[in-house]
Amino acid sequence: MSTAAATAERLPRLNRFGWLMGLYAENHARFQRLFAPAALEAGRYRSVIGDGLDVCLDVIERHRYTTELRLTYAMPDPVTGEPDPSAYLRVYHDARQLEATHCYIGRRWQDVIGLYPPPAEVIGHRMRMNTFLGKWLEYLAERGHGVATLQGPEAIPKKVIEMS
Repeated sequence: MSTAAATAERLPRLNRFGWLMGLYAENHARFQRLFAPAALEAGRYRSVIGDGLDVCLDVIERHRYTTELRLTYAMPDPVTGEPDPSAYLRVYHDARQLEATHCYIGRRWQDVIGLYPPPAEVIGHRMRMNTFLGKWLEYLAERGHGVATLQGPEAIPKKVIEMS
């Protein structure tokens, strides 16, 4: 048996759910470095770096073990009027994980996977959403967004709270 084959046999295989939990942990670390949400009170924050693409971070609700957020650009979709792209996020403080619970990137989740998708399709969709979130957070950091560029908080419009 070759050394590579022996090593491969000893390494545990990561299933899709384990991979998803890893994405949540990576996104939590990125988000913490970027916006330090533990210090933010409920309200709307805007990150302005002067490129015309301001980022809005809504701290919708704070709970003992979780925080509900929405991350979006300050520009609406011309067809729907909704911010696009936009991601609703849930921070799990004790587990140190950040989950994109749902995203709007031109389409709603029901349009993408249907109303009653099989479990494997749900996991796949969550993997795509959270992979997108990780790449978006990296992009925002590269552009210069972060705690130093946040302005706010302002009152969150009622429409945002009703959508969550």
